[in-house]
Amino acid sequence: MGESVQASGDAYFLDTNILMYAAGAPHPLRDPCRQALQRAVDMRVSLVTDAEVLQEILHRYFAIQRPDAAAAVYRSAVDLCDEVVPITEKDTARALDILRTHAGLTPRGAIHVATMEAAGVRRVLSADRDFDVVPSVQRVDPTEFGGDLGDSTERIEKGPGAA
Repeated sequence: MGESVQASGDAYFLDTNILMYAAGAPHPLRDPCRQALQRAVDMRVSLVTDAEVLQEILHRYFAIQRPDAAAAVYRSAVDLCDEVVPITEKDTARALDILRTHAGLTPRGAIHVATMEAAGVRRVLSADRDFDVVPSVQRVDPTEFGGDLGDSTERIEKGPGAA
């Protein structure tokens, strides 16, 4: 884990869908997500996530009875991120306020926004357009972040479900 997120205003919050598309079966977003992750690594972009992202990974892969995939994607998330931000009661209270003022945002999305605010992170790398309803958050789509990088790294390609 690197320096504290609060010391880096250039950090991006890494959303669950980027990791799961990158590791998943063929999908129009699989390669852009892989490329975005590769570019983040190549450019040494500070990535942060929160404990809810890790929980989402575990929930999804165990729900479909893929514990090995859960372990691989979980480990990738932890390895790629400089920090995993904890979720506190203060964050859940802030998420409640966010939900009351931003129709269309999911409770999980609101938790992410609350932890981003607490950590001083304004940008989220995500394919999820629900974040677009929050003016204080700049969502960066993986198709815009990844650019033309060619083949992805072995670590990302060998993720669960990679063809």
